Parts: sequence; structure tokens; C-alpha cells
Amino acid sequence: MIAGRVARSEVVNPTPFRGIPPLPLARTSRTLIAMTRPHLHLASAPEPNGAPAALAYPLRVLLADDHIRVRRNLRLLLDSHGGIEVVEEDGEISRLLHHLRHHAPHVIVLDLQSGGGSSLEAVRQLQEESPEVPIVVLTMERSAAYVRRALELGALAVVRKDHADSELLPAVHAAAAGHGYVSPLLRPGLDALDATLASDQLTLRESEVLRLVALGYTSLEIARQLHVSRRTVEVHRASIHRKLRLSRRAELVEYALARHLIGA
Repeated sequence: MIAGRVARSEVVNPTPFRGIPPLPLARTSRTLIAMTRPHLHLASAPEPNGAPAALAYPLRVLLADDHIRVRRNLRLLLDSHGGIEVVEEDGEISRLLHHLRHHAPHVIVLDLQSGGGSSLEAVRQLQEESPEVPIVVLTMERSAAYVRRALELGALAVVRKDHADSELLPAVHAAAAGHGYVSPLLRPGLDALDATLASDQLTLRESEVLRLVALGYTSLEIARQLHVSRRTVEVHRASIHRKLRLSRRAELVEYALARHLIGA
């Protein structure tokens, strides 16, 4: 049987960071290639826009969540759909690559707070291992920078974990068809962050001050590190607040994360 090919939509294509080369579309809108499997057949399924798409059914899903009860509830939700088969579930990130190689899933559903290692790093590793397998991430994070980072690393869909009952199935189908999906609750924050990044006019010195502020340094400590006066640092901070229209430190931390000035 010949497997269908479905091109991933470029619904998610993060705005490039100022001073950082644009992210290759291969990371977020890579062509989704349906693998040939004799025991599967191609069927028509509705895409988010209502158009039919050729997908392999049942959709084989690898599920990762470190909370057993939550994982079982997610499995029940996925299994309740006749076109989805959960081929394996686990709570440890360290075992995901093994399951990926052994079960050849069509879609991976990954809780970003799963145990046994960095879940953001797991997204990157899974994409490097099997770039043709889309990843749907579940998260309780409200940080737009965190969500954006997950998308940059290769996730195709982001679902709010507390709204999984209404968002997970549409997200899995969208990802399987090669379309990006971001929870409606997270989209406004992501759009606002992208708009701020696009208009970023910080100087190199202001970016350095922002990095140190986000790391928790005081103006005096920053002045000592940069070998300038405390007054100069305060002027830079005022300029940062004015240009970014951000005042709270939590907002500055999120922005610094999005610009990769500090690690996630």
C-alpha cells in the first residue's frame, strides 16, 4: 500500500529574534511523511479547516506524562476516539527514544513537565531522531516564551493541560495532518510576544543589561560587572522599559528567555 504525503502547514513560524538568524522552516513546518505500514489503511479525516486529508488510521500515539492518574485519563480520552491507538505510555523522558524506535508512532503527546530529564530537551532529541513524527506538547505553563521555545525546538502543537479534554483530540489530528495548533488560551500571549520581538530596538549594551536583570542582579552588581556607574545602568534600564513597554521583572525574564539571552 502506498502511504499518503501531507505537507505541514506553516501555521506556526516564529518571528526570528533580532540578531539571530531566522529559524529554518524545517524545524516547525517540516514535510510530514506518512510511513508505509502494511497493517494500516488510508482514510479521510477532517482537517481543522474542514477539508479532507489522507491520514493513516488508526493514528499511533506515544504518550508521555509523569503523573500516572493524569496519564491514564489522557489515555482514556485518546482511546475513546476510534481512529487513535495509544501504542505506549510512560512517565520517564529517558525512555522515550526507545519507545519511539520500537513502536514507530505517528504522533507523540508529551507533557512538558514530565520527569527524568529536561522535557524541552526531549522535544529537541525526539525531533532529531524522527523529524517526520509530530509532537504535541501538554503544558500548564502560561509563559509565552516557554511555549515559543517548545515550538522552536520542534513541537507542532501546544495544548493547555487543564483544557486537554477539549483541545487534545483536535491538536493530535491537526499535528497528524501536518498543521500547527496552539491553544486559544496561549495564542494571545504568543502573538503579543512576537510583536514585541519584531519591534525590538535594544542596543547591545541594553541587551546585556536586560540579561543580567533577568538573571536577578541588582543595578549595583550589574554596574560592577560591566565596569560602569550605577547611574548608567539605571539609564539603560529605563530605556529598556520604555522600548519594550515592559515594567515587571517577570515580564523582562520572559522576554529574555524568548530572545535566548538566558536559558530556559
